[in-house]
Amino acid sequence: MNPMTLLLLLPLFTQFLEVEPAKPKLSGKTRFPISQISVMGFVYCDFCSNNSFSGHSYFLPGAEVKVDCMFKALSEKTAEQISLSVNRTTNKYGMYKLEIPSVDGVKCAEDSAVVSSCQASLIGSSSSACNVPGYRTTSNVIAIKARKANLCIYSFNALTFRPSKRDITLCGN
Repeated sequence: MNPMTLLLLLPLFTQFLEVEPAKPKLSGKTRFPISQISVMGFVYCDFCSNNSFSGHSYFLPGAEVKVDCMFKALSEKTAEQISLSVNRTTNKYGMYKLEIPSVDGVKCAEDSAVVSSCQASLIGSSSSACNVPGYRTTSNVIAIKARKANLCIYSFNALTFRPSKRDITLCGN
């Protein structure tokens, strides 16, 4: 993903960073906030079919995406595994998001606390003008972790659709 696209998407990440303070001590024990895990990504129309977000590209609302995730919680008290397979529809900004149920006692923001693997795949486009799959599947994830809030955000590389025919007048050869 080029730096300009990343700068354009950065404000969208800030909505996930609103966090609550850690819970106070209870019964003499330190209480960590319950883990919050979010998985998210974007779908856009690669209008010029050049495998990048160009001036003619646009985010696709209503695109269908399948998200498969497996999280292994590694802590002193638990050895749980959570597997999820869900379909999501992109919002008006072309973003899909999955909130993972909280797991009490798991500190997702610590490096070895949660081993994860996720994959997102295109199912269908909401636009008849841009419905040929480009980047169909991604498992490349950027992980954003906030230890104090026990918050983890996994952001996929963007998935793309393309038009069936390339517009030479707008995109060139």
